[in-house]
Amino acid sequence: MASNGSASFHRHFQDLQDPRVERTRRHPLINLVFIAVCGVLSGANSIAGIHEFALDRRNWFARYLDLINGIPSEDTIGRVLARLDPGAFEKCLLSWIQTVQEVTAHRLVAIDGKTLRGSSDHERGRAAIHMVSAWATANKLALGQVVVGEKTNEITAIPDLLDQLAQTKQLEGALVSIDAMGCQVEIADKIVAHKADYLLALRGNQPTLEADVEDYFADAPASELTSKSTVEKGHGRIETRFYAASSNVDWIVSARSYPGQPRFTTIKSLLKVHARAEYPDRCTFETRYYISSAPLDIDRFAHGARGHWGIESMHWLLDVEFKDDLSRYRAGYGAKNMALVRRFALGLVRANKAMGSVKTRRKSASWNPDFLSQILQLK
Repeated sequence: MASNGSASFHRHFQDLQDPRVERTRRHPLINLVFIAVCGVLSGANSIAGIHEFALDRRNWFARYLDLINGIPSEDTIGRVLARLDPGAFEKCLLSWIQTVQEVTAHRLVAIDGKTLRGSSDHERGRAAIHMVSAWATANKLALGQVVVGEKTNEITAIPDLLDQLAQTKQLEGALVSIDAMGCQVEIADKIVAHKADYLLALRGNQPTLEADVEDYFADAPASELTSKSTVEKGHGRIETRFYAASSNVDWIVSARSYPGQPRFTTIKSLLKVHARAEYPDRCTFETRYYISSAPLDIDRFAHGARGHWGIESMHWLLDVEFKDDLSRYRAGYGAKNMALVRRFALGLVRANKAMGSVKTRRKSASWNPDFLSQILQLK
């Protein structure tokens, strides 16, 4: 008999189309999906590892699944994950995880790209898969991702991701932060059209606009600026950040034009961030500029500029703890679907308030079935 928690999992995946012909379905599709998610949560970074974990935890899985035909083989798990439609699979994962973890209102949504380096196949002429992902930084939760086409780049993929997020009601009221690659008029307009605000970095992609904003802050009177500073200590350094923001944007929105450059008509605020990092033997300095469609709010902008780089820690954890870059699983949609599972699993592990690192929590989930049930909120 399924518990309330596992019944919820079943409910969110019940419409996921099974890619197998009916006569070959010895194991229900929900079994394969549930085993894959639980395996990755518990430290398995490959199909073989997922299968071994399932064999070891057969009695635990029997609480939630119909195992009349036992644990599916490694080949079966791999074949099905390689054939599942990634878009439909992701919608089911997101629908389920939103019942497990509530996304914070007025959130920061950080968008950034990452290459799955192990997914390249030079013998078959396949380039590595590059994915653009969106993260709710406060919840450390993956909200969606799209694959960048081999002959395109992030600029063309980000609008698709924004539309996907809007369809799942993840954008309205959010502040969307994107690095300089996403500082494009079309992207900015789409974010605003979806009833969100943007915080876009100026660094190379819009050189004229960046130079003008830099010149403005160099001479701006103090009466036009709102500022704050923060100090953080850790990792062998003291990092001080100075933030300055202004709502004086009329000269950009209506009065200025840039030869060969489109104009941003939705800018409401400008932001400057100057960071100084002090190490025992040296100091480093960096200055960044941003544009935003949100009304001037220095605290929200400071949180957005700082919080955006939290997505880099997500990427680091995916590589170091989940072996994202080392995965050689290339069959069909397998690399994409396993990347989805890893991103959602990371969000669930980080959302759990237990002591210890992500690595420790994953090990605890593999050793202690009750802890795994707690992460999944199975009752």
